[in-house]
Amino acid sequence: MTGDSTRCVKAVAHEGVPGSPLQAGPVFAAPYLLGEDERDDVDTYARASNPGWRALESALAELEHASAARVVGSGMSAITVALRSLVAPGGTVVVPSDGYYQVRKFATEYLAPHGIDVHELSVAEFGDGSLQRVLDGAGRGAVVLAETPSNPGLDTVDLRETAQSCRRTGALLLVDNTTATPLGQLPLDLGADVVVASGTKSLSGHSDLLFGYIAVADPDLLPAIDRERLLSGTVLGPFETWLAHRSLGTAGLRFERQCANALAVAGMLLEHPAVTDVRYPGLPGDPAHAVAAGQMSRFGPLVTFRLPGRDEVHRFVRAAALVAPATSFGGIHTTADRRARWGDAVPEGFVRLSCGIEDTADLLADLDAALKETESAGTQQGVRSHPCRTRPSRGDRHPVRFDT
Repeated sequence: MTGDSTRCVKAVAHEGVPGSPLQAGPVFAAPYLLGEDERDDVDTYARASNPGWRALESALAELEHASAARVVGSGMSAITVALRSLVAPGGTVVVPSDGYYQVRKFATEYLAPHGIDVHELSVAEFGDGSLQRVLDGAGRGAVVLAETPSNPGLDTVDLRETAQSCRRTGALLLVDNTTATPLGQLPLDLGADVVVASGTKSLSGHSDLLFGYIAVADPDLLPAIDRERLLSGTVLGPFETWLAHRSLGTAGLRFERQCANALAVAGMLLEHPAVTDVRYPGLPGDPAHAVAAGQMSRFGPLVTFRLPGRDEVHRFVRAAALVAPATSFGGIHTTADRRARWGDAVPEGFVRLSCGIEDTADLLADLDAALKETESAGTQQGVRSHPCRTRPSRGDRHPVRFDT
């Protein structure tokens, strides 16, 4: 029983007694009754532990093939809690230079002033020897954070190779699995030590809650993570905990449709005269495909492409009946985000499209009509549409740099 939907339903299954609800509800409690024996293995205060967390953490650990998982208030808090827990004072941390930009902000604005040696490396530099050189100079105890596929560029890090580099030097490998999810990629099986992710995206999948999690291969890493979560207070509330747990049961179905839509959309866009620079790791000709195919079972809901400029992006979204203008990704609705507005060093017309669960034929027809209308409007206004449909080489793509 290894199908994704089976895995998800099994992960959230509730073992009750006759007469009890088939699925457990939210646990609305902050303090719990204290016993006279003053045991420390029972719930006392919800910021330290509670039954809702345990149910969700058990499900996430099962999906990630982890020894244990811990939930926190957002995907960003998963990264910050993990880094604050695992990077030693005076230590070294490597973060992606072409991944989620807020991570670079945290590393440079918080970790570096506290004496941490911060290195920013691109996906290409993870594999060209640059990472190994950083680790050789750092000594034991460095922490490497890889994001794959990267957001927003959708390049892929070879996790087996990166894990071997980390193991040779005694470094810990953390992998941000947000884009792929455990339904598309299992970093711990590929040699990673820790998974961090935003469950806000495809796992919860309805764009109605924030949550993140940390999953570990070695349970000995948990005490530091538990302590940091307790002291920082970056916790998940009881209703969000229950909502996330309930949503996991349908994640397999939703993710399957999202990935199928993304592959179909990417194929259509690749042949469309109105767009350029189409990226999707599931396309056989994509620069990331060879690595992705070796470590991913599904390629995720994100497709990126380029329109001539900012105005064309807004015209495209207005013209599309099935595309909502929104950041984040992984929800049931198809959404478009012009990433340049957030500081990513991408072209003004760069679009990150998150494919939803709409019927594939309907989504393709809507996108095609919206692009044709966008192209027609641009022509009427004297704006020449970009005719080139070839992808740039790795060296020609715009690298994402820390935005100041």
